[in-house]
Amino acid sequence: MLKITDDLDALIDVLPHHLAESLRQRPNNFELLEVVLDLGRLPEARYPNEEVILSEREVASQDIEHVTSRIGEFTADNRAGIERTLHRISCIRNRQGRIVGLTCRVGRAVFGTIRIIEDLVREGKSVLLLGRPGVGKTTMLREVARYLADEMNRRVVVVDTSNEIAGDGDIPHPGIGSARRMQVPTPSLQHQVMIEAVENHMPEVIIIDEIGTDLEAAAARTIAERGVQLVATAHGNTLENLIMNPTLSDLVGGIQSVTLSDEEARRRRTQKAILERRAPPTFDILVEIQSFSRVAVQRDVAEVVDAILRSYEVPAEIRDLDAEGNVHTTGTPAGGRRALERRGPPAAVSTVSAAVSARERRVFPFGVSRPRLEQAIGQTRFPGRVVDSLDDADALITLRSYFRRKPQTLRDAEDRGVPVYVIKSNTVVQLEHCLLSMRTEKAGDPVVAALREAEEAISQVMTGSDGVELNPQNAYIRRLQHMLAQRYNLASRSQGKDPYRRVRILPSGLD
Repeated sequence: MLKITDDLDALIDVLPHHLAESLRQRPNNFELLEVVLDLGRLPEARYPNEEVILSEREVASQDIEHVTSRIGEFTADNRAGIERTLHRISCIRNRQGRIVGLTCRVGRAVFGTIRIIEDLVREGKSVLLLGRPGVGKTTMLREVARYLADEMNRRVVVVDTSNEIAGDGDIPHPGIGSARRMQVPTPSLQHQVMIEAVENHMPEVIIIDEIGTDLEAAAARTIAERGVQLVATAHGNTLENLIMNPTLSDLVGGIQSVTLSDEEARRRRTQKAILERRAPPTFDILVEIQSFSRVAVQRDVAEVVDAILRSYEVPAEIRDLDAEGNVHTTGTPAGGRRALERRGPPAAVSTVSAAVSARERRVFPFGVSRPRLEQAIGQTRFPGRVVDSLDDADALITLRSYFRRKPQTLRDAEDRGVPVYVIKSNTVVQLEHCLLSMRTEKAGDPVVAALREAEEAISQVMTGSDGVELNPQNAYIRRLQHMLAQRYNLASRSQGKDPYRRVRILPSGLD
């Protein structure tokens, strides 16, 4: 059975008297999510399916001051709380720093939610919780801390960045049981407190809410490598989201581009340039929280990530928690070597490219040898043909030297939305690589091509090159290329003026 405590009276008591009385008359306060007070607007109480006006009188400065004088101090992240409760009050400030809005969010401790993943955290393996905002990640994390500290008698340290896990004040909320709590002065210092926790306090388990930066991801890896069990939440809804997140992909091992030999590519029935996991994952188990009583579990993150990168579908283990506290499981537990043994047939290239490869592409060579392009099409069995004009084309291949000058033909292609593929030299080998990338890329998506070019440049720099200059791109793509370089601990800088502004990848320390 689930037991819910919310200390709702403590939150209502800090509200102005007329709002508190109005709220107490509501019959469904057990569902109350938050109370919103914005200067000059009507005060609202928000529930899952409705918003209720608490008073016909607009919120005044005195109402906001009434609340702020009865709660804790606001920290650098503009959050405060009520001592020894889980309620969170967030403020909105004007340009002069004066508070003009408050969001008073109800915090609830739900005892019993651990039942749905109890066996997973008991194993001693690191567990990562994913889910959309408001689905209950922090609530489950709090219950995990209590269970491991009180019922499993483990030394648990909670790294509490915004006092969301253990509440406001110096004395933590009973919801975390006997687990110890380390508060974080500012969110930007969370990674330092994570390392401090493992170095100074000898924990067996560390609980972390919202890993969101590369420094925090690196700190989590350091902690895991020291043999400490990690239970944490992260931004993202699914494992696929995490894999494609350049900042957080390290939590599941990180992703890198590798080039296979001809023999290995034939054995795998795939293209030569593929994505593979770079390192062992920080977390062993991943739990996607789909609702308050339903989760999807991947028991072996390493094997499941490998399967996803090879375009195999690995079904998750679905768990449901009923009203009596019983867990019902559907689907075969995923993970371990069985993840690849149970896989379905691989896609010919990838899911996103199936529609592209099924139709014939019409390729216009601009500054590229037509006979060599026809030879490359024949050798790669590329489903396409060479056309004589841009009007008939749905793809254009050109040389880097032409692309940098941006003649009228290339500008026309970009205006029409025709994808432009750039090669370094006018050789059959370069053309073959380009055609293979056209098979595997999402049609018309310049981001994929730009990131692949950046990965190739990164590989050259890491093997000794002094620096590699990329093709001109717009500001959005350049930012993605900078993030990719940062993920590999390399320097990068933008140079030139639009429309020729481009990124240069450099060895670390040469920025």
